[in-house]
Amino acid sequence: MKQLLVAALLLASLQAVGQRAPLTAQLDQVGLTFALNPDGQPTYTLRYGSKVVVKPSRLGVALADGQGFEGQMEVVGSETKDVDETWQPVWGEVKTIRNHYRQLTVHLRQLAAPRRLLDVVFRVFADGLGFRYAWPRQANLQYFTVTAEHTEFNLPANHKAFWIPGDYDSNEYTYTTSRLSKINTTPIEVIQLKAAPYRVQTPLMLKSDDGLYVNIHEAALVNYPAMMLTVDPKTFGLTSDLVPAVTGAMAYLQAPEHTPWRTIVVSDKAPEVLASKLILNLNEPSQIQDPSWIKPQKFVGVWWEMQVGRASWNYSDSSNIKLAGTDWSRLKPNGHHGATTANVKRYIDFAAQHHIPGVLVEGWNVGWEDWVGNWKEEVFDFVTPYPDFNVDELQHYAASKGVKIIMHHETSGSATNYERRQDAAYRFMNEHGYDAVKTGYVGRIIPRGEHHDGQWMVNHYVHTAQKTAASHIMVDMHEPVRSTGLHRTYPNWLASEAARGNEFNAFSDGNAPEHETILPFTRLMGGPMDYTPGIFKLQGYAASAPKRQVHTTLAKQLALYVTMYSPLQMAADLPENYNQHLDAFQFIEDVAVDWDDTRILAAEPGDFIVTARKAKGKEDWYLGAITDEQARQQTVKLNFLTPGTKYVATIYADAKDADWQKNPAAYQVRQQSVNSRTALKLQLAPGGGAAISFKPVAK
Repeated sequence: MKQLLVAALLLASLQAVGQRAPLTAQLDQVGLTFALNPDGQPTYTLRYGSKVVVKPSRLGVALADGQGFEGQMEVVGSETKDVDETWQPVWGEVKTIRNHYRQLTVHLRQLAAPRRLLDVVFRVFADGLGFRYAWPRQANLQYFTVTAEHTEFNLPANHKAFWIPGDYDSNEYTYTTSRLSKINTTPIEVIQLKAAPYRVQTPLMLKSDDGLYVNIHEAALVNYPAMMLTVDPKTFGLTSDLVPAVTGAMAYLQAPEHTPWRTIVVSDKAPEVLASKLILNLNEPSQIQDPSWIKPQKFVGVWWEMQVGRASWNYSDSSNIKLAGTDWSRLKPNGHHGATTANVKRYIDFAAQHHIPGVLVEGWNVGWEDWVGNWKEEVFDFVTPYPDFNVDELQHYAASKGVKIIMHHETSGSATNYERRQDAAYRFMNEHGYDAVKTGYVGRIIPRGEHHDGQWMVNHYVHTAQKTAASHIMVDMHEPVRSTGLHRTYPNWLASEAARGNEFNAFSDGNAPEHETILPFTRLMGGPMDYTPGIFKLQGYAASAPKRQVHTTLAKQLALYVTMYSPLQMAADLPENYNQHLDAFQFIEDVAVDWDDTRILAAEPGDFIVTARKAKGKEDWYLGAITDEQARQQTVKLNFLTPGTKYVATIYADAKDADWQKNPAAYQVRQQSVNSRTALKLQLAPGGGAAISFKPVAK
């Protein structure tokens, strides 16, 4: 790994006490200016070339004692350094990542008593900016309570925005595309907590009329609440809005401490936003010294049949069940429980036949009869199976087939119960051969009054990543706070949901065709998403709603394995539906989940994405192209292929008459010889896509 480009710090305290001259830092086209405004408050400005990205914007943090850092400050020193290094992720979209930034640290002191100290640390990258507040160790600031953060992002114009409401407890919304001046969450039906009219979530994707793409988010969210943004529709200013604790405070801290990084990714090319590693670079290196047990993988599972109403998570239809003292063998079976020994064996057989290493099983453990919506704390124990689920038999059967079962821990939002039982639960997993777990946090959070995205739960998710790592368990979290790049620090944290996934096509009006063209620019900026692609039966699958359908073509479902990055990819449909289209399923069987290289060939948020990726340790490439509700022709140059090498391209494309509404399952599979000089013309149907595998021809 390269060391610092400039090894030594340029000496601290270069600025005189109280000086007001602006401080600057620049890398390529991205330029930062720090200054104190006439009121003595710290501000920053960001430019991209000659264009203003963020106008002068206030910085500050309020504390409960009324002596916070939102008033007059003085600069008591500053220092800069340059860093240019490379590192290799345990898994990811590329084999090697360059971390190149210019850092400016500004040391501030309150003008008024008690004259406490605050540092603002800026890191300027070629594709944006990260900055955070840091409180050094000091005699007059030890334990303190944050009541508000006054971070502003004052935008220069009425940009187009891709946004969801600032719900403290759910990110599972469809995206609205509008001008900043038109943002208003009032007409949107809330999922959890009613959102304020002008509060939106990050990552927030923006596009200016003069051609800039701007993404605002945060990195390394630890021991602090998630940041929402309050929009001023008249001035186009954005202000940080932290998720509160049950007490009304935002965060309880002890110096020395720092906030997460606030991030701004900017480019005049949309593909460069998707390719940015700024957020990942702002996270700490891996805490796992030997990550050899961490295995990116595909899986199938007992899951979709419950989502569409063909089976149930619960063994019995009883209610008002107490976890302790219930004899589960005496409950009357409902006859449609999904997680039975026989049914799980069916999925294991399918996985083994198609070289898929994992089988997720939901509803295997007792407690599903009475699990959500009742403020019930003792819901699941995570070690007791239902009478029709034989743990030992399935362990041996899966092992004989070369398959591993993936554990499921739904907490029903009762994080206190889960933390008390984690040691026993992970010991049970180790004893029975489970090395991956999918957790869930459906419903209101216990401890009561805390939020999914507040400081308490943020710490719970990190705690769970640490606990699973200690037991050599990989984790996939559902209903958590949205990702902020922590998979660099905890690479066993393979994926999260934290957005509106494919499952909403099973029990609601579904996801609009543009949804998957927006998610990579929003939710996936912070890390991989378990989107659960691969639905092949696109109409008539819901038992209670026969007219319900997925808003994509079958070919687009294949393309999502490339455009929606995750090291943990589910083949979400039922084995019998795949067996009817085994020629198309071959792409799911073949496609990699870990990569040496990624090229974003074309992209426009809300419209289309074309992505090519090179499989880890192989010469195989895979390409995915998706569109919104508009049919498109995409011309793809294959200059990413190795020059002088011939490849067989297997193209899984929409048929000529394919249409997400009228004929979603119409596809064609064809092969042709290609090389690095070939250009392919892909016809994408409305709501459609194309998936291609490129395999070198043996010489």
